[in-house]
Amino acid sequence: MTQATQLGTLYLIPVTLGDDSITRVLPPEVVNIAKQLDCFVVESEKSARHFLSTIKTIKPVRELKLNLLNEHTEDRALPDLLKPLLAGKDIGLMSDAGCPGVADPGAKLVELAHQKGIRVVPFVGPSSILLSLMASGLNGQQFAFLGYLPVDKTQRNQKLKEVEKRSLTHKETQLFIETPYRNQHMLEAILSVCQPNTKLCVACDISLATETIVTKTIVNWKKSALPDLHKRPTVFLLLA
Repeated sequence: MTQATQLGTLYLIPVTLGDDSITRVLPPEVVNIAKQLDCFVVESEKSARHFLSTIKTIKPVRELKLNLLNEHTEDRALPDLLKPLLAGKDIGLMSDAGCPGVADPGAKLVELAHQKGIRVVPFVGPSSILLSLMASGLNGQQFAFLGYLPVDKTQRNQKLKEVEKRSLTHKETQLFIETPYRNQHMLEAILSVCQPNTKLCVACDISLATETIVTKTIVNWKKSALPDLHKRPTVFLLLA
């Protein structure tokens, strides 16, 4: 009787949110595990290679196996990404930035790993969603992450009204993001659509040297100079 192959472990490796000191942001255990792996599933090859070069993996980065999993990856491709794990090889799953599986296409691979009985190990690391909520002073007991709002101006404004109403009804903090080059438009839209007493937190460049996290009511935001958010990763948080 042949002995069954032991399954590999899927390690969820957080990636820093920008060019910052990895040793300051990530625990040593995370870095040590990532350095030893030679097979990864990544959202972006470019950012993954930069991260892996910075931590100085045991194998040269050019010899590492990087398989791509992003928003364009079809579900039928997921089983192939899982094959090394089924053959007993450990794999690291990495988002473009932040924690894999959180607002990240890697969640699909994690779900499939559970279905196959594969051990999934999450590591501590930066999550812009959680960090912004922690620092906002808004309701951390009830909250919802909405991802991206509509791009179309009319649809976006309508969605903002719905988001504000939901927050008021459920006393729930609403978190959402925007493509960095449209951040300024989003901020201006929030200020034009939302009610004066609604609280808005703008959390920008989280964990970086240029980090800015400010919470004010809409009426007070309108009285102050607005921050320049152009091309800076930002999380918006609303509490009506």
